[in-house]
Amino acid sequence: MTVSVTYRLDEDLKRRVSAVAHAEGITETALVTRLLDEGLKVAAYPGIVYRDGPAGRRAALATGPDVWEVVNGVRHADGRGDARIADAAEQMGLPERLIRLAVNFAAAHPDEIEEQLRRNEEAAERARELAAERERLLAS
Repeated sequence: MTVSVTYRLDEDLKRRVSAVAHAEGITETALVTRLLDEGLKVAAYPGIVYRDGPAGRRAALATGPDVWEVVNGVRHADGRGDARIADAAEQMGLPERLIRLAVNFAAAHPDEIEEQLRRNEEAAERARELAAERERLLAS
């Protein structure tokens, strides 16, 4: 459910919001909503940023990989609890504190991260299917 709100913006800020929304092909409301949502999340989790990419905007470590990539690494790491964090950190070449930051962010925003994991798996499956089809065509 959405609610209607009214805010006063500096004229220059309003102009910049309009320009960015136009450039991205979205409404000003959609842009402001996204920026507020992301801004509140990164304020709560310093060290997390949002990046654009082929799969859309996604949460990432400011000095490292996307959060979903860290979560995937943790899921495949050995051990439990702190041992799993340590193993993922070693495998990914990251400090444990960054692994914990990504895991904490993912725990607070599971739907967002699970959606990115799902999209990544779908893309990987499409790539496997394409490779298999390419092999089939080349073998005939």
